Amino acid sequence: MSISDLFDSGFQKRNQDHFAAIVRVAMSDGIITDEEQAFLERLARRLSITEDNYKEILKDYNTHPINPPTSYDMRLERLFDLARMVYADSIKGDDQVVLLEKLSIGLGFKADNAKYVVDKALNLVDKGVDGDTFAEEIKNMNR
Repeated sequence: MSISDLFDSGFQKRNQDHFAAIVRVAMSDGIITDEEQAFLERLARRLSITEDNYKEILKDYNTHPINPPTSYDMRLERLFDLARMVYADSIKGDDQVVLLEKLSIGLGFKADNAKYVVDKALNLVDKGVDGDTFAEEIKNMNR
């Protein structure tokens, strides 16, 4: 096995775990709506999740760990994806917000700041900002 094969498999595993975390948010209310399903399908393609892995993750999403990214920018990107999933069906339920707070801690955000970060993230997604604006606004919160 070459170094590139090891890197690729590790990269794929992180993408699958990230995707499973997003599925966890989608399933927090017990159903996946059509809009959530469409978002999951787009995200799976973006993360290079195969059709077989997609089906397996949907069936068994709780077995995947939340692996926090090492870079702050990657944490923000993942938080953006998760926050968009909460808004995919235009209704953010209390269970989804609480789960998003837990996932944000799993992503590496400080526990005492998670609620504030999640509230800001959800407000930005509600306003329809893009990923770059989202990251910049979250970064500016801490200045």
